[in-house]
Amino acid sequence: MKNDENPDSRNEIPEMALDNKYNAKKIPAQEMSEMQKEMEKTKKELEKLKSAILKKFSFIQSISVLPPQSIKIFIQEEEVPKETEKHIHLLVVIPEEKFKEVQKIKKEIVAEVEKTKQKIWLHLKTPVDVFEICLDSKFEMASAIAMSFPLHDKGFLGALRVAEIHKSLVLQKFERYVVSYVVAGSLVRGEAVKTSDVDIFIVINDTDVKRMPRVELKERLRAIIFQYINEAGALAGVKNKLSPQVYLLTEFWESVKDAQPVIFTFIRDGIPLYDRGTFMPWKALLKMGKLKPSPEAIDMFMSMGDKTVKRAKLALLDILIHDVYWGVLTPSQALIMLYGLPPPTPKQTVREMEKIFLEKEKMLEKKYITILEKIVGLYKDYEHEKLKEISGTEIDKLLKDTEDYLKRLKELREQIEKRTQEKTIEQIYEDVFSLLETILGKKSQEKIISDFESQIVRTGKLPEHSIRTLRDIVNARTEFKKGKSNSHKIEEARKSSAILMNELIDYSQRKDLAVLDKTKMRLKYSHDGKEKFAELIAANGNVFLIKENQIKRITNKIENSNLEELSHAVDEQKAKKNVEFNSHVFELLKKELGSFEVVL
Repeated sequence: MKNDENPDSRNEIPEMALDNKYNAKKIPAQEMSEMQKEMEKTKKELEKLKSAILKKFSFIQSISVLPPQSIKIFIQEEEVPKETEKHIHLLVVIPEEKFKEVQKIKKEIVAEVEKTKQKIWLHLKTPVDVFEICLDSKFEMASAIAMSFPLHDKGFLGALRVAEIHKSLVLQKFERYVVSYVVAGSLVRGEAVKTSDVDIFIVINDTDVKRMPRVELKERLRAIIFQYINEAGALAGVKNKLSPQVYLLTEFWESVKDAQPVIFTFIRDGIPLYDRGTFMPWKALLKMGKLKPSPEAIDMFMSMGDKTVKRAKLALLDILIHDVYWGVLTPSQALIMLYGLPPPTPKQTVREMEKIFLEKEKMLEKKYITILEKIVGLYKDYEHEKLKEISGTEIDKLLKDTEDYLKRLKELREQIEKRTQEKTIEQIYEDVFSLLETILGKKSQEKIISDFESQIVRTGKLPEHSIRTLRDIVNARTEFKKGKSNSHKIEEARKSSAILMNELIDYSQRKDLAVLDKTKMRLKYSHDGKEKFAELIAANGNVFLIKENQIKRITNKIENSNLEELSHAVDEQKAKKNVEFNSHVFELLKKELGSFEVVL
């Protein structure tokens, strides 16, 4: 037989269970085989019966088989014929709203039962019927229902079962302390599903505690009670989670005297799965109107109305202070940072927003500055204790203005990012083509790209990817102007351009060094018997001699010069190809250095 709740749960029908493990050894093999066949047949018949019942009455909450050991209790309490003791007792739970149709439903289910060849006795109940059993303190019967074998369950039986198992674990551990174990919530209302939380209340007797403080007792017992939650869920094989509330008897009684609404609701609606004569008297007294709040409790609850109004006003101010104010101020500061400026102080933010985006850039309308100004003004009034309360109407207006302002800020962000992207792509384009013009000369974009490919990339002076990067930069700029680009493409272009520019700068420097190498000569001469070296540099029609950290210029004579003059001449020479040394230079060098030779 299948278990709707847990496929791995026990797979034998309680009626077929053997008395104990010792008897099992005494049963002959042939007889055991016949019993197993009979059990399989019973399973199939019950599955067939369940399907037939659900086909007619899909609203049924649960169908289960009562444990064999509990049958005598039902026979005694419900006046069931004694001869049914060996029958399979089938429990069917229907919703409370179907109570008026009980006889009709029972008749049709009995008709389906009679089609089977099994001896089955039907118990038809609603959740209220089940809980009436608990209210009559027939806890053994309630336990039998909770632990019945499920054939079908929408959640009611599983929720009841996990509570029953948890109760048993708690009582087994410290029964003498437990006064009442009560269920409430969706389970009691008959609304439990397979994922419903199961609300339980446990009242602990602390009146005779002497060895430890009451609070310590409560915490110890509470820890154990919570420890059993997962264990009970695993044993029950359900998804329902227990949600326990633990009360000491003394504090519970104080709550009753103070007319705590939660406690009154708990007493009124709760159903005991276990009670030592405490919960049911409370329930009866409440029903009779004997549990009444003290005058002090009435005063306390009446005063809560005034406190509620004060709390509501404070809550409205809190919305203004923490939500509205910071909700508009922080994004405003963020956009100023996005614009490229450091974040202003809260007091400066309104003026900065107005100066940058209204007056300078003309990107924001005046009404949005007015909204920001009003919200900041209200906050200042609060700081200076001029504003002590604010109405709900004003908050509604502020929230609407805040929503409009934040929506406009999102649009402003897009405008700023677009402008930033435009500056970025134009700067990238300008930097790259400025370098290329320095290398190739001033030409049209198409001619520069063509010459760059043919003269530099194809000749192996720069890698192949350089021309692809250059074209990507041009395409990114073109797409941006057409409105087809995005921040991702711009960022990719920026990263690629940085690599290309480093390559171009490196190439330009190598080219300059190659030009300078053509203008240099290294000279070796002797002075005071020591070997010395000097450099001769020809640049821009001038010849410079660098000797012993001195720079001299050679024209028709040798005269002192400086680094600035040399650097200027070298920069001018970069644009020229030819380098000339007049013969009279070497004659003047002989007078300056004496005998010398040119070395590499």
